[in-house]
Amino acid sequence: MEAQRLSTPGAQIVSTGNGAYTARARVAAETALQYAAAVDSAARFPAEAFAEIRKQRLLGIMVPPSAGGEGATIGEIADICFILGQACSSTALIFAMHQIKIACLIRHSKGNTAVEQILRQIASDQLLMASSTTEGQAGGNVRSSDAAIEHVGEDVTLERKATVISYASEADGIVTTARRAADASASDQVLLVLLKKDYTLDRLQSWDTLGMRGTHSEGFALRVRAPAQQVLPDPYEKIHPQTMVPHAHIFWGSVWAGIAAAATLKAQAFVRSALRSSGGQMPPGAAHFTKAASSLRTLRSVLNSAMRSYQAILSDEKAVSALEFQSMITLTKVQASELAVETVLAALRACGLSGFRNDSEFSIGRHLRDVLSAPLMINNDRILANLAMTSVMTSLPTSVSG
Repeated sequence: MEAQRLSTPGAQIVSTGNGAYTARARVAAETALQYAAAVDSAARFPAEAFAEIRKQRLLGIMVPPSAGGEGATIGEIADICFILGQACSSTALIFAMHQIKIACLIRHSKGNTAVEQILRQIASDQLLMASSTTEGQAGGNVRSSDAAIEHVGEDVTLERKATVISYASEADGIVTTARRAADASASDQVLLVLLKKDYTLDRLQSWDTLGMRGTHSEGFALRVRAPAQQVLPDPYEKIHPQTMVPHAHIFWGSVWAGIAAAATLKAQAFVRSALRSSGGQMPPGAAHFTKAASSLRTLRSVLNSAMRSYQAILSDEKAVSALEFQSMITLTKVQASELAVETVLAALRACGLSGFRNDSEFSIGRHLRDVLSAPLMINNDRILANLAMTSVMTSLPTSVSG
């Protein structure tokens, strides 16, 4: 399949900041864009994009300099997710999932030498880490684990049927949740970091989906024997609200914003092309481009607001775990995913039949299929149902500025 080039109308990559990593991210995005159509068609891992991401040494940039990384900030990682999202949705989402796990390892290793050594290895060898947080009947309820770790001498063992482990076959390691012990409750969880030597995978379910096909999110039986030190010291009930949830919703949202931006850029290019060919007469779908551009700005504002709020209280465990912040950051996921879909749909309507066609330079098809996954990743209906009681009991704003 012919590789797509950045010279394609509407395919230019834009960035929201001037961070030190922007140039490296754009180089990786160039490669990701070239192979995005082939990755989508074959539902295969974006190997070429990740070869370039490794070459640009982007996988370990969040690791602190003391452990061989570059100490990239949340905002800098979000910008990379946004840039990659414009090129290849699957590449961007895989990158985001990897960085979410890195954030958890960094914040919650607490002097654990085994975990710190793995962080050093991630930075030095550019290891790609996958995530395993769903299993069995619990589905998207990541705060419940069926399988429990068992201590065998200085090791732990684990056998879990993972509903989904994205890019598991291609990853260099996996970060997984599990019950603390056989007699622990389903919500009494730990986080365990594994390298390839620590586990085996047996495929249970294939991946043939409408969109996000390149994430290669198959189901596996995961069998583990690893040093007990690779269990993170902090319980998952602390890791989840303080690090996992905020990073996930900010990084995922940035990916979806990138997809929305790519679709909006195509719509802009279509409207400009139609203007030139019609002697200055606006095409019928021009109003929908205005809607797409407005929705994209709102999406970016939602993400920026959430990111600023999180950064302001990052070191305050009580504030991060507070109900007010947790509700806000969780609803950010709902808002971002719905706005991203809204933006891409508006871009499609702006392009009309040219956006609907798969063989058009203004095609929005892949962007729409990929972004439709956004409301389903930790289903928005589940989130809203879980927050219903909290919303009812929480006071509403009494002013615009306060």
